[in-house]
Amino acid sequence: MKGDELILGPYVGKPSPHTRIKFDSGICGAAVREGETIVVDDVNSDPRYLACSLETKSEIVVPIWKEGKIVGEIDIDSDELAAFNGDDKDLLEKVGTFLSRLF
Repeated sequence: MKGDELILGPYVGKPSPHTRIKFDSGICGAAVREGETIVVDDVNSDPRYLACSLETKSEIVVPIWKEGKIVGEIDIDSDELAAFNGDDKDLLEKVGTFLSRLF
């Protein structure tokens, strides 16, 4: 995160046209604004979605918190509809807590 933007950091996947996302844009920006994990079962039905890949069908975005502030996010896309469930959310939030120690 830098200023009012999310800056794409290390990732695995196809190239994305969205390497900088303002907090007022996309599902990643919504996770910052709302301060909570967002799970989208069908990105094509969510008007916040910024298309990175035509194959993406669902997404989970987990804010990483440190000292009461969001310092980053975990963002995972899937080529399957409704790919993420409550277990995924719980696990990724724990991973986020672990990662916060690195910031």
